[in-house]
Amino acid sequence: MKRYPPIPSVADAPEDLLTGHLWLLELIDGWHLRFRMDESGLLRFGDREVVHDDPGELPAAYGHAVRHVRERFDREALRDAVEDVTDVVFFGVATGRRGTEYDWERLPPFLGHDVWSADAGAFRPPDAVEAIFERLGLDPVNAFERERRARDFDPEAYAVPPSAWYDGPAVGVVVRNKAGGRGVIRGAERSATVERETANVDPVEAVAAHADREQLARIATRIEERDGVVTVDALAERAFEAFLRERHQLVARNGGDRTLEAIRSELLDRARTFLDDVEAG
Repeated sequence: MKRYPPIPSVADAPEDLLTGHLWLLELIDGWHLRFRMDESGLLRFGDREVVHDDPGELPAAYGHAVRHVRERFDREALRDAVEDVTDVVFFGVATGRRGTEYDWERLPPFLGHDVWSADAGAFRPPDAVEAIFERLGLDPVNAFERERRARDFDPEAYAVPPSAWYDGPAVGVVVRNKAGGRGVIRGAERSATVERETANVDPVEAVAAHADREQLARIATRIEERDGVVTVDALAERAFEAFLRERHQLVARNGGDRTLEAIRSELLDRARTFLDDVEAG
């Protein structure tokens, strides 16, 4: 599966980056995720370095994004669009809390930013990428500007705009041209709060504040809308994925495999109690 190339800063990018018409895309703070479809319709996923035959082999923090892609991706639309579905590789961000507190209810679990065509031997241009992800049922990374003339763009004077996904400036901006050039303008460094927030915090105890009745109700509603019925296992698993998405650094700093199992167990108990209360009225 095609690997995604590193993106230099705009200052270090080739001079021909700032030519033609530019797309300015929001840089999302999350985990790199790539995937492609087999002829059978099976989706194979990889992180930046490794491709996994079983999506469950990816780190647990990817769970919400993998589920989202598998449920939303329109396989028949891809079959209709290309002769060989295995020629196409999709790249994006599994969104999660690394250093940025996004509005998790609004931010999609996955945002796509690039599409590789083996047949063409190239990445598709940004306007095509946006249309492709939308056609296939997934959200593309949002654009701050489309088709801006490069001669009117001064990266040194450019101020990073507010994020579309939380109240504050974006982490940065990816500058793209239609010839495949890319460069990044990063926003101002923020003071690190993750270390303070996660110091001496027990991840299992944090479940109580995170997976409260209100959040479990929101998750249950989404499951019911899709599957028609809410089971304890389904509710607990999706709550687990949400917890890792939003509190990943807490688990990474203070936990391990045993901690993950303890969190799962706690969420199973909470899911069971929640559904029992709902049934009892």
